[in-house]
Amino acid sequence: MLPPDPNPLLGTAYHAVGAGSAALCYAPQRHLHKWSWQTYWLTQAAGCWLVFPWLFAWATIPELGTVLREAPAAAMWKSWALGAVYGVGGIAFGVAIRYIGYSLTYALAISISCVLGTLLPPFLAGKLGETLSSSAGLLVIAGVLVGGVAMIVTGYAGFRRESETAHDANKTPFNARLGLPIVLLAGVLSAVFSFALAAAQPVADIAAKHGAGHFQGNVIYLFSNSGAFTTTLLYAGWLATRERTWGEFFRTPDGTGLGRNYLLSALTGLLWYLQFFFYGLGHVRMGRFEFSSWAIHMIILILLSCGFGVAIGEWKSARPATKALVFASIALLLGAVGLISYGNTLASAPAAH
Repeated sequence: MLPPDPNPLLGTAYHAVGAGSAALCYAPQRHLHKWSWQTYWLTQAAGCWLVFPWLFAWATIPELGTVLREAPAAAMWKSWALGAVYGVGGIAFGVAIRYIGYSLTYALAISISCVLGTLLPPFLAGKLGETLSSSAGLLVIAGVLVGGVAMIVTGYAGFRRESETAHDANKTPFNARLGLPIVLLAGVLSAVFSFALAAAQPVADIAAKHGAGHFQGNVIYLFSNSGAFTTTLLYAGWLATRERTWGEFFRTPDGTGLGRNYLLSALTGLLWYLQFFFYGLGHVRMGRFEFSSWAIHMIILILLSCGFGVAIGEWKSARPATKALVFASIALLLGAVGLISYGNTLASAPAAH
């Protein structure tokens, strides 16, 4: 269902804001005080996956109760289930980092998620051939593929940087035999989130009929995000039980900093949720090839994360060849965003066919 006023350039700008929020969301974690990972992760997840979706939906969806009563139950449950599968991908992502490091895991998982999450929905819907039949559609698909390649280049550059700048005594052992299959699983399952969003589109259509306008996508997160929280609760709860850390929710080991930890976790959850909020605002403005929202969001996320690292000097000690790789990846990422945005703009022009 196309919005009445597609504006791909404005949509891209909204995606950039959302991606920027996602790129910054883990910064508060560095200032936590004596909390285990599972305590922090479950707290911020409660904000991102449960509290903020309901608050934003209540504030932006007119007649929310009526919308939910009219919404097809099958669409809501399907979105929830796919969101739960996406949550498994997040767990696999965390495990893969142990074996192949953050940079490679991040780039490989998101590149797989970007390509599969963008191209599989129109393929399964039988619309990919129609997309490829126009020059605008070819530009969009080319941008998705260039973005996937750029992410892999970024990850390889990050791996080289870690190898060149880390002391051998502090390095995590690299185990590609275990890490690569797990990161493949993480990328594939993470791509499922785009299916979770598409599954609940009938609910968003009902919200639009009740006056939600461009905020219609906010109702989708009530189901997709709660599914992801279910998986998170099971995994983090299992860790908390095994390591006996449930008491940290009520008192830190030294009795200080509990309130600050909750505030930092809430900030993480808010920043993480805002990427979805702005994703929805961008998605409804992308026009004919709105399926490309997933790709452009992922590509901008990598672009901003990489650019921020360059800006704060993370690459200063890397070798010239590695610096050249990261600048090449930034150029490719920019090119990918340009191709997707231009293709959507052509498709949305009055004369486009």
